[in-house]
Amino acid sequence: MTKKRALVTGGSGAIGAVICQQLAADGYAVIVHAHRHAQSAEQVAEKIAANGGTASVTTFDVIDEVATAEALRDLLNAGPIQIVVNNAGLHDDAPMAGMTEGQWKHVIDVSLNGFFHITQPLLLPMIGTRWGRIVSISSVAAVIGNRGQTNYAAAKAGLHGASKSLALELASRGVTVNVVAPGVIESPAVRRAFTAEQVESRVPMKRVGTPEEVAALVGFLVSEQAGYITGQVIRIDGGMI
Repeated sequence: MTKKRALVTGGSGAIGAVICQQLAADGYAVIVHAHRHAQSAEQVAEKIAANGGTASVTTFDVIDEVATAEALRDLLNAGPIQIVVNNAGLHDDAPMAGMTEGQWKHVIDVSLNGFFHITQPLLLPMIGTRWGRIVSISSVAAVIGNRGQTNYAAAKAGLHGASKSLALELASRGVTVNVVAPGVIESPAVRRAFTAEQVESRVPMKRVGTPEEVAALVGFLVSEQAGYITGQVIRIDGGMI
């Protein structure tokens, strides 16, 4: 049986790499996307292959509509992509009073415009199979806010509205659309940004989450068992308020 194909944007990052590994372990043929970190994406694909999975690498800038469209056309030549995990995103934090227009636009370009550039071209081939899963990785900042992240929170909150609307458009076609909103998840950036005391005071579970926990949730949402879940924003944040 031909494996369903899964594209994970930002697949070379701390969370993206583990999502790729989870989906490969679940039996999907994973396409690991990267922009600047092609070597890291290759390492993710090599690790998947070493564990008996199927993976390939694609590199392009999700902000670049033309480059993205060309890359997706090449990928679609091999058949439809039925699973899309929109994980690409970045921080460029500053209090809004001191935030530049460049900081505002760049963060929104990657998370929100990137979502459109990736997802829109894949919809008709996916709909043609009458089965699909679209999961976008957001942030608890989009739900409860976070100082210094008006740009990031705005971009991720935009994914919530877009995903809820797209879920309604695709519900009768066998395609689900959901959002995963992580809180404080283990990564080099989080270790730099949060002390143990800050984690204990802000997270009721008094620990950071793990990329594996996020990947397990994504793995469930793209599975057959989650076929009746759509249009949801699911937080994975240790109970943050």
